[in-house]
Amino acid sequence: MPIRIAPLHRQPWILFVAVLAAFGPAPAAAPAQGAPVAVGRADQTAIVREVTVTGTVTSPRTAALSTQVAGMVTRLTVDAGDRVARGDLLVELDREVAAFTLATVQAETERAAAALADAQRRLGEARALVGDGGFSQSEVETLAAEVTMAQAALTAAEAEAHRQAAVVARYRVTAPFAGVVAERVAELGEWITPGTRVLELVAIDGLRFDFRVPQELYPLLEEATPVTVWLDALPGQPFVGRVQAIVPVSDPRARTFLLRVLPAEALQAAITPGMSAHATLRIDTGRRGVVVPRDALLRYPDGRVSVWRLDRSGEAPRVREQRVTPGLAFGERIEIREGLEADAPVIVEGNEALQDGQVVRVRDSAR
Repeated sequence: MPIRIAPLHRQPWILFVAVLAAFGPAPAAAPAQGAPVAVGRADQTAIVREVTVTGTVTSPRTAALSTQVAGMVTRLTVDAGDRVARGDLLVELDREVAAFTLATVQAETERAAAALADAQRRLGEARALVGDGGFSQSEVETLAAEVTMAQAALTAAEAEAHRQAAVVARYRVTAPFAGVVAERVAELGEWITPGTRVLELVAIDGLRFDFRVPQELYPLLEEATPVTVWLDALPGQPFVGRVQAIVPVSDPRARTFLLRVLPAEALQAAITPGMSAHATLRIDTGRRGVVVPRDALLRYPDGRVSVWRLDRSGEAPRVREQRVTPGLAFGERIEIREGLEADAPVIVEGNEALQDGQVVRVRDSAR
């Protein structure tokens, strides 16, 4: 009896077997390449404590100028914002009456000088004739006394003339140093009394930064302490500063002391008194320790702090979670007090979602 072969449309499995036979077995799935990561290295270095402080740009000289005599303002040569040189005239008061008094005193000085010259002439003549019987010795001594009194009168007149000249000079206010007029208070026609502030002058050469520093840092700071300064008006631009003075007087209210920092010469043109600034002080702790890049450290919600360490002991590089105890942070580094030794390779990029034992692919050189 002949064998019947079922049509293909009635036996679909036969078509599937035929296809497998025609194209061969399916290829095996490609193995995973691993998560891409960048690797850094733990270093052994000096541990630095970084402290941030705030401060202000200050001037070495600031003066509230006033007059020493009373008078009406007749001349103003400057306004707020004007730059002046040392000795420039700023304000002048009405000095007409004082000038008249000075002229009177000067005339009195001339009269006293003439009286002295006349007394000296008569004394000279008397001394020349005393031997001939024209003048007695007593008369000569009287004339000598008159010369002495005339000399004293001239000295007093000259002193009064100098005093009055000084008074007249006080009707003019001049710049005691070069700077910028920060404020002008007086106006033309205003009556000014001694001690009344008429101008505020601020020196703009030799500007410096004044920072208030916590008192516990006083024994740790020295003139060689590195300082980096940021101006709030120029964010993102750090400048190197140099400690000029550590003032050993603490503010009893804030428990702080004054740290004065000089900016680099290139910064002088960019700053003006009153600008706000902050600085980072790098204080040497005197010890060495293990540090890792900041990006290597991960903090988890459960409180653990870890770094991912690269393990090359197997056929493929894997990562191992390493719990650590962090210490001080400075620059781009963080101190590791416990849990990691120097020269250990650590993951610095791609470490946000790693799992312990996971295969990884190193895509960057160590940094």
